[in-house]
Amino acid sequence: MADSSTTARASWAPMIALFLAQILMSYNVSALPVTLGGMVDEFGVPPTDVSTAIVIYGLAVAALVMVGAKVGQRVGWVLIFRIVIALFAASGLLMIFAPVVGWVIAAQAIAGASAAIIVPSLVALIAENYQGRQQETAIGSLGSARALAGVTAFLLGGTLATFVGWRPVFAVVVLVAVAVFILSFKFVSVKGNPAIHIDVVAAVIIGLGIIALTLGVNNLNAWGILQARDSAPFDIFGLSPALLLIIVGVVLVQLFFLWTRRRTRQGKVPLVSLSVFGSSRERAAVYAMFIVVALEAALNFTVPLYIQIVQGRTPVDTSLAMLPFNLTVFVTAIIVVRFYRRFSPRVIGTFSFGLTTIALIWLSFVVTNNWETLPTILGLFVFGVGQGALVTLVFNVLVTASPKELAGDVGSVRGTTQNLASAVGTAVAGALLVGLLAGNITAALAAHPELPDEAVAQVPLDSVNFVSNDRLRDVLAGTDLDQTQVDAAVEVNEQSRLSALRLGLLILAGVSAIAIVPASRLPKFKPGEVPESVATGDLPDEIAAAEKSLAADES
Repeated sequence: MADSSTTARASWAPMIALFLAQILMSYNVSALPVTLGGMVDEFGVPPTDVSTAIVIYGLAVAALVMVGAKVGQRVGWVLIFRIVIALFAASGLLMIFAPVVGWVIAAQAIAGASAAIIVPSLVALIAENYQGRQQETAIGSLGSARALAGVTAFLLGGTLATFVGWRPVFAVVVLVAVAVFILSFKFVSVKGNPAIHIDVVAAVIIGLGIIALTLGVNNLNAWGILQARDSAPFDIFGLSPALLLIIVGVVLVQLFFLWTRRRTRQGKVPLVSLSVFGSSRERAAVYAMFIVVALEAALNFTVPLYIQIVQGRTPVDTSLAMLPFNLTVFVTAIIVVRFYRRFSPRVIGTFSFGLTTIALIWLSFVVTNNWETLPTILGLFVFGVGQGALVTLVFNVLVTASPKELAGDVGSVRGTTQNLASAVGTAVAGALLVGLLAGNITAALAAHPELPDEAVAQVPLDSVNFVSNDRLRDVLAGTDLDQTQVDAAVEVNEQSRLSALRLGLLILAGVSAIAIVPASRLPKFKPGEVPESVATGDLPDEIAAAEKSLAADES
């Protein structure tokens, strides 16, 4: 890569557009948990219905981003970028005027489909507009943009949602999209290549695989983990369709890799180049990225759930509670780049996952139904340090390990991984907490003799979901339970929620600890050294042979 000293410095105007585009997507996702309480109250639906919109967004991006990368190469990154930014603005308008929760879900599906092209375009347009140290700076800024969007969503979005309403929160999406569209005319013109062929078979296989995986995970609690529940749409020999969808998804993903290898050996252009996964280091970066984004999504769903639904507090309270975490992620994402010349990615990654593990274990012991206590803030701060370092680190490892020609493929892999992880993290957090809550309530009811069976039949705890104490008291006021029994039911609800939260955080800590394994396989190189990866041209034999064959055919 050419150094900045030997190349003319390019204008930062295109990077401002790309920076805002990253903020646009991240703000949209972060704003959904902040406005969760307002949507639940206005539409009269359970919080899990609103969380479906979050899952749908991530699902659309993850399922379509690989196709989006090829569409960008074929049509031209600048033209397609402007089109999808306009569509993202349209999704914001749908959110503002949504009469029912179905419109919210549809709006997020449109936003997700648009982001499926925006995500790979960010990397591709950086590669086309910047070189040398400017390119390094531009790549690093995407991680800080994502973190800044989280802070903005919780502060600005929380304030708007509390004092104005949840709908104006998404007016920001429209305004940012308009600004990005205008600034996009500063891009270096990148023409499309009509000769690019989209591998439709691979697109269908990976799309269906990701949809099956996400739907399966998202409905584990509703449809059953092993045995099908009554709420399941169907069952096969009594087995839950959620489990079957997960199995089908795993099989389809494996089939996608088999098909892609076969197509590459035949000298045909694959949907995504497997050389992006050319070494254990790149694969380790992908695994690490998936886990760290899933953990972040789980926490971003859990905290607003407890503050707005359980405690019945405002979005501003949510913003203040999440501020230590989001601000720390933003600052760390910027500062961690300074450590790249002193410590290897392997050291930083392992240390950072150690921090997130310690933070989650700490939170599982000190957390209460009040998120503003000093021990809880300290735990969120430590988790934010680890999270911010990891998000920037693993993305940089992927980008710097691949040549410019694979910029779109790297972007699509990043988008698939991040958005699938976000959808899975949100879905698993919901299923895990509700599942733990159900078990806790069953055990707690058995331990309260003042709640006989006829009284339990009137307590709406068997429909297990997260409700506030005030909400539960209002419901129980319409029953013939006496005050002692009402107090006992509220105590069961409160203690069961807290136990579910603590055990859920402990399980997430276990996942974080497991992530230290892939982090230990990140490259040891420091900036200035040449990594042992596809950047050196050292491709796997079958890929190198296929590329030579393809080059011969084209000549």
